[in-house]
Parts: sequence; structure tokens; C-alpha cells
Amino acid sequence: MSTLLDELRAAVGDGAVLVDTDVTESYRRDMMPLAPHGAPLAVVLPRSATEVQAVVRACAAAGVAIVPRGAGSGLSGAANAIEGCVVLAMTRMNEIVEIDPDNRLAVVQPGVVNLDLRGAVEKHGLFYPPDPSSYDWCTIGGNLSTNAGGLCCVKYGVTTDSVLGLEVVLADGELLRTGRRTVKGVAGYDLTKLFVGSEGTLGVITQATLALRPLPQAPGTMVAAFSAVETAGEAVSRIVREGIVPSLMEIMDATSIAAVEAHLKTELGAGAGCAALLICQSDSGGEAARQELRAIEQVCEDVGADLVHSTFDPAEGQLLLAARRAVLTALEVYGAWMTDDVCVPRTRIAELIAACERISAEVGLRVAVVGHAGDGNMHPTIVYDPTSEDQFARATVAFNDILAAGLELGGTVTGEHGIGKIKRDWLEKEIGPVAMRTHRAIKAALDPDNVFNPGSMFSMTAAGPPIPA
Repeated sequence: MSTLLDELRAAVGDGAVLVDTDVTESYRRDMMPLAPHGAPLAVVLPRSATEVQAVVRACAAAGVAIVPRGAGSGLSGAANAIEGCVVLAMTRMNEIVEIDPDNRLAVVQPGVVNLDLRGAVEKHGLFYPPDPSSYDWCTIGGNLSTNAGGLCCVKYGVTTDSVLGLEVVLADGELLRTGRRTVKGVAGYDLTKLFVGSEGTLGVITQATLALRPLPQAPGTMVAAFSAVETAGEAVSRIVREGIVPSLMEIMDATSIAAVEAHLKTELGAGAGCAALLICQSDSGGEAARQELRAIEQVCEDVGADLVHSTFDPAEGQLLLAARRAVLTALEVYGAWMTDDVCVPRTRIAELIAACERISAEVGLRVAVVGHAGDGNMHPTIVYDPTSEDQFARATVAFNDILAAGLELGGTVTGEHGIGKIKRDWLEKEIGPVAMRTHRAIKAALDPDNVFNPGSMFSMTAAGPPIPA
């Protein structure tokens, strides 16, 4: 491999090829402890599409796999290294190339941090909607590769809904440009959406043209506490049925609430006996926002909420939302965590939370449920002792049981984190053999030598081992 390393150094410079195992260790995996990972041959940090092209050609000629990677905030193992691969870390390609206020678009490199892009476009009175919970450190390239969601999906959609076009390096080193800069455009296949969510298995994204929106008003915030999860679920269903579209609608179960209150050393106002907390926001501004929140308040009161409170004080609203974003950090007090990602019909959120409570009792581990009630995307999070093989095994059982429960409720095994290297067998179970054959045909057409992220999302050969019972 010394020849390949020499070629990589020639392509990107000596300092951009990392081989010291003390350094490359931190590039082995993302935030999902369950997903398999190996030791990379090298970590390469390109600064341009031209450098990426050179790296791809060198690796392809040497028969060495390439695993594209962003900041490592993923939760499916999609960016996990495989043994002897080259990890292509895109974080140095972090330029906001263009902001076009008149056409409401931005052109960015994949290493741009989500929050940095938001801040940059806000100066032009514009808004980039996708907001994963890790938005203060995750990168646009990672968001694109996993089709990340976030707290505002109920109104603004997931990442793909904000993508106009891409620049992608293909397996032969050629540079493909997809999409457009116009609002409308239906010329040819929609290759842009094909690459968004492909988890680096079809090419390396080196630039994106993103659609922006007018900057919304400062949101008003409502919180409602319920003594039964079923009542909270009924509130969500009625809000949707009545055509109310808040900019955010989040739910926290009792375990999440208790963890956050202990972590922040404050009360969220839920009160004793609270089984579920619903947090909603409206960014419509002025009287429109007040009417939306009043309508949501009325629904919550009608179904029997124990407490309903609204505020248009930005600081108070930010505190409530900070509590929602702090759930995973709060759970670290009790041990390591692995967070699941299932999406169910909104009418069945309460059933999923109940299933998680049952699974928690069966495996004897804490399971906290928090999620995006507005679109049914729940994140059950299993807490365990990482030094205990027994607890790790039980956490793995719980992880798979939750996925099974999601499918049984008419849902999907991932709403926004992706399949990665942890849910490959579940993908096959969910979409079936014809869809799997189609996936493999697309992969074979674009990456015939299986250079890009082999083994992520699905295997190019027969199905893997059976899903644990």
C-alpha cells in the first residue's frame, strides 16, 4: 500500500494524509456503538473536488475501498471505517461558495457546519430549514448523505426538500453535476434525490446548491403536560387532523423529562405524574402565530391536558427547546446510550411509546423516548453500562425489538438517521426482494467495483445473517 499512500500524498499533500493510528482511531466510527467498524489504512482530508477526484482514481486503481465521512455525528454507522479502507474526511471542504438572496439559494461545500450556514444566510434575511439535533457541529455533507431530518421537519421537510443540485465525484473519478438553480426543473431523472440519502455508496458529494426560505419570525412556544401517553397521542392526531401546521412539535416521555430536569437542575413545569410533554412552536409571526398556538392549546385542553402554557418570550421558548435538545446529554449520567430511529404513523405514537416501556421492562434497562411528534419520527434511547457485556447484549436486543415494533405499527426502521451498517438486514425486511434487487442494480451501474462505502446500507451479495429474534 506504500505506492497508494505516495499517490494520495501527491494528490492532497503530506499533511492531509493521516496514518498515525493514535490519530486515525477517532475516525473509525460515528456515534452508534452497535455498528461494526475497522481500522482504516489512512484518513485523507481533501480541500477541493479536484483532490477528491485524484483520491478516488488512486483508490479505485489500487482496489481500496473509500468511506466518505463528515463530522462523525451520525447514528447508524454509515461513515464507519472498514478494515484497510481510506476514510475520506470532507471537513476541510468547508467553504460557503455563494449566497444568492435574489434567487434564495446557497452553494456550499460538504464540510460546512449546519449552524454556520444558518447563521450566514440569516444575515441576508434567509433561512436554511434542516436542523438535526447536532446542528451545531454536524456538516451539510453528512446531512445530505443520510437525508437528515430534525425538529422542524413537520413544517419544512427533511434535507432533500431543500436541495436543488449536487456536484458528485463518481467511481471513475468523473465529476457529475445534477439538478439546477431554478425553482422548477424536470429535465431527465431526478439524480439529485438519488444521491441524497445514499450514504456515500454511490459517489462523493463535493458541492451542493441549497434552496433557502425567507427568515421566519421569532417563534412562540407552547408546552402541554399529560398524565397519560395516550392522551398526548390523541392531541397530536387532532392537531394534524385539524390542519394546524406548527413549525415544531416534539414529544418527551416521563423518562426523558426526569433525566432532563435532573441534568438542568430545573423543573420543566410538567408537574408530578406527567407521562408525556408536548412542545410546539409557531414561527408564523404576529397574530397568525398566536392563533396557531391558541388552536393547539384548545386541542390539548379538550383531550385533557393537565397543564398548558404558551409564551412569546424568546428566552423562555429557547429554554424549553434547549431541554428537548438536552435529552441525550442528560441520559449520559446513567450510562452509555444507543438511540434508535423509527418513524410510525402519527396516530400510533402512543403505541410505540407503550411498546418501548414494555421492552424496557423485558430487558431491564432504561429506555427514554423523545421524538418529532409532528411527523411520527421517534428516538427511543437505550441506556446501558458499556463495561458490561450482559447489558450491551440486552441493549442490542432492545434496539432490534424497537425496530420490530416500529414495523409492526406500519412504520419504517429509519426516519432520518439512515440504514448505515447497523440496519442492513432490517432494510431488506422492510422493502422486500424486488426493491433490494433494484438497489443493487443502481449500485452496480454507478459503482461496479464497489469502491464506495461497501457494506453500508446493504450487501451487494445475498442477504446477511437473520435478524435476531
